[in-house]
Amino acid sequence: MVERARIALVTGAGSGIGRAAALGLVDAGWTVAVTGRRQEQLDATARFAGDAGARVLALPGDVGNPVEVGRIFARLAETFGRLDLLFNNAGTGAPPVPLEDLTYEQWQAVVDVNLTGAFLCTQQAFRLMKGQTPKGGRIINNGSISAHVPRPNSAPYTATKHAITGLTRAASLDGRQHDIAVGQIDIGNAATDMTQRMTEGVPQADGRMAPEPRMDVAHVASAVVYMAGLPLDANVQFMTVMATKMPFIGRG
Repeated sequence: MVERARIALVTGAGSGIGRAAALGLVDAGWTVAVTGRRQEQLDATARFAGDAGARVLALPGDVGNPVEVGRIFARLAETFGRLDLLFNNAGTGAPPVPLEDLTYEQWQAVVDVNLTGAFLCTQQAFRLMKGQTPKGGRIINNGSISAHVPRPNSAPYTATKHAITGLTRAASLDGRQHDIAVGQIDIGNAATDMTQRMTEGVPQADGRMAPEPRMDVAHVASAVVYMAGLPLDANVQFMTVMATKMPFIGRG
């Protein structure tokens, strides 16, 4: 009996955690659709997969735009006929300025990607997973350490990451009767371009600037692959993976 291909969609897969997770899934035998705003970055992710690049499909688009998300999922359904895993990873932040100095546009840009994007993709995934045979699937949301505690001057990012926890809980409940397992991975200081500044010093809760340790992003990819590989009768509801010595426990 030929084993059915496992199909995943990873958002924000053109760099950082999204790229690492997509490549980890490919290494584990998954067929992976990757989405993000820049076609060239998605194509680079496919090239990094080497000979397995044939199992990577680039679907460029803006997850904060419902029309584009609909198009991504329509292409996904047309190509593969199903979806077994959605990794809601796409995220962005606002400039680290005092809360009162944030513009509406800066706030809304973060909400559009981090929260609305995750909701729109979850909604489309539910529709596809409920109607496919066999039905069901898994959704993993990237929550971040900021889903627990803030950094200074991070209101848009922190608010949306706390909201992701609410979306995870609600979707987990609503998906239960349809064999849709929903979980969340909260990541702290993975070594990507986004966290490079931490090696030089970032603001701390007491006003100091201090460098922070980071961890290899490959550990995040391994965690996502583990969560993704569970049978649908088991679920990692929440997982935190972080640099051991980063200031999380006791922050502030």
